[in-house]
Amino acid sequence: MKFETVIGLEIHAQLKTKTKIFCGCKTSFGDEPNTHSCPVCQGLPGALPVLNREVVKKAIRAGLATNHTIRKESVFARKNYFYPDLPKGYQISQFELPICEKGYLDIVADGNKKRVGITRIHLEEDAGKLIHDQDIDSLFDANRCGTPLIEIVSEPDMRSSEEAYQYLTGLKKILQYLDVCDCNMEEGSLRCDANVSIRPFGETKLGTKAELKNMNSFSNVKKAIDYEVERQTELIENGKIVVQQTFLWDANKNITIAMRSKESSDDYRYFPDPDLTTLIVTDKMIDEQKDTLPELPKDKEKRFSEQYSLDNDAIAVLTETIEIADYYEKTAKLCGNAKSASGWILTDILKILKEKQCELGELKTTSEKLAEIIKLVQTDKISASAGKKILAAVEETGKEPQTLVEELGLSQVSDSGELKTIMEKIFSENPAEVERFKSGDNKLTSFFVGQAMKESKGKANPKEINRIIGELINS
Repeated sequence: MKFETVIGLEIHAQLKTKTKIFCGCKTSFGDEPNTHSCPVCQGLPGALPVLNREVVKKAIRAGLATNHTIRKESVFARKNYFYPDLPKGYQISQFELPICEKGYLDIVADGNKKRVGITRIHLEEDAGKLIHDQDIDSLFDANRCGTPLIEIVSEPDMRSSEEAYQYLTGLKKILQYLDVCDCNMEEGSLRCDANVSIRPFGETKLGTKAELKNMNSFSNVKKAIDYEVERQTELIENGKIVVQQTFLWDANKNITIAMRSKESSDDYRYFPDPDLTTLIVTDKMIDEQKDTLPELPKDKEKRFSEQYSLDNDAIAVLTETIEIADYYEKTAKLCGNAKSASGWILTDILKILKEKQCELGELKTTSEKLAEIIKLVQTDKISASAGKKILAAVEETGKEPQTLVEELGLSQVSDSGELKTIMEKIFSENPAEVERFKSGDNKLTSFFVGQAMKESKGKANPKEINRIIGELINS
């Protein structure tokens, strides 16, 4: 490779507040168009914005969790541009004095640790929404106007699409742990723009960047970056120049499409918003948020490794959300076996969630019921295969595991006398196999166990069967 890739990401995260940033309109998604708007978010003459206190709290939380300095005084500005989804003709944002400055996020990409700098986190309002597929004309929905956002602007520190992917994944995890954003990219509550450029190795000056938009998944961000690096490399190698432009990502064709020339900050003619005073953040406000921060993902991952001795892949999944982590820890505590709890959740509970397309809290299999199933298997009350059946029945009916064991007749047979009778019958019906087994063909153990399970209709305790096989052969 002759060139080094330089990537910076701008992430817009919609804050989980009940009302908008400067008015009392609801922020709920998916409601009838134009049912949540007022003179303030429509930008009508004489309407004055009033800052939502909850928005400030959530911005501070995001800043603290990503190692930012919280500014005691920050200023709202008007970002001027003209587009059909922006009724006021400007967007209220923060420019020179944002609420959070100079943070960072540590990531691991391709096995290497790296610290990605974050220039700023600032507050702003969202624009409206244009709908192009319901009428011959484009339609405008004002419901999203004024929805509170934080924009998280990274330094151009990432050098590959994999680093960008890990940065996005880590940031999303933090925002969800903080409960400041639901990070639903399909609904637009988390949006990512990537600034991508290349330069010769050893060069310190940044190359001409392209801004990539319209990426609705992290995998698409990765694909778009790789495509753009290839496009710019081909241009330069053929003696052409890279023009600063904004591109849309076409996920169907896996290509970028030029949208417009990229604006610079001067084009927006920023100036302080005359309707909003300086935002003052006190030490008390910062301390209140600091004291209520949850255990953050990296800290939880480290503790899970030390406390439960889990491998990195299991930890990554079990700490993906606070809900999964809490479900796991409660199950592990109740059943007394951290490894078993991990195995059942990773292989069975996540499969149920995928099949039902539901949230963890909607499952009928609570952590208490899963722990009871695990204990029934551990104490040989039921077999592992019966445990799977009980789990499916619990999820279908919501009944207690022990009740279902009795109703379905799945209690495991561990009575040595009964099992010995079964094995003696199997030996008498398979004399050739018995002789081969006596001669050292140990592979036949699985044959005899299988026959015993068949004879007992799956209820025989495999451990006890193995013991009895050895006892009978030796005698």
